[in-house]
Amino acid sequence: MAIEQNETAWMPSYERVKRYIVEQIRLGNWKPDDQLPSEAKLCELFQVSRMTAARALRELAYDGWLVRMQGVGTFVASARPTASLLEVKDIAQEIRQLNRRHSARVLTLEAINAPAIVASELEVPPDTRIFHSEVVHYEDGQPIQYEERYVNPSAAPRYLEQDYTTITPNEYLTTCDPAREVEQTVEAILPDEKFRDLLQVAPNEPCLLLHRRTWTDVVATSSRFVYAGQRCRLGSRYPLNIQGNPLARNSYIFY
Repeated sequence: MAIEQNETAWMPSYERVKRYIVEQIRLGNWKPDDQLPSEAKLCELFQVSRMTAARALRELAYDGWLVRMQGVGTFVASARPTASLLEVKDIAQEIRQLNRRHSARVLTLEAINAPAIVASELEVPPDTRIFHSEVVHYEDGQPIQYEERYVNPSAAPRYLEQDYTTITPNEYLTTCDPAREVEQTVEAILPDEKFRDLLQVAPNEPCLLLHRRTWTDVVATSSRFVYAGQRCRLGSRYPLNIQGNPLARNSYIFY
């Protein structure tokens, strides 16, 4: 029997298929590791082409909702926040979108004299007074991300006055002068004793280290984020022009 389409008739066919699948997952009707109906079955349910069903499954797999195994089938993925490498999203937002609970623990919130290497990253003289914070983010009580930020006070003068257990540093910084440029690098690391303790990972469990700098009229922040590798993913999606190069995007770059 075909799925009723009255409420979603205005959507492209592949979006209707995607919406139905995501709704079933969010309602708990399809749980992590459950196998989805075949492409042929989805075609029958939605009265769409095989190409349309395949596109819906492919995009949901890319977005982290599904796992596709060649010759086996398509399965509901274990939920993991996906940190974007293109649009820098807030970790709390990512967690809440998965219907999970976000919480945070502030380890450090202080003004310091910039060490030489940090001063170089912020492009200020050594020993310039800057802001420094360390926060651990949790998903349903499980640590998922460590963040350390060095902030230029001229970009966020009241940075030290915020309660980062109720608002994330990213959320606060985006209310200040919006960043207009970002630089990011990612590498895999093995956790030292500090990160093994904070993220509750084993000594041989790989972590992801993301280093980011943002610019307003000045270098606003220099930050590093360490993710428990088994609990998070990094990814991006963006349009290409006919030559296969990324198209320019007119959107704010967050912190």
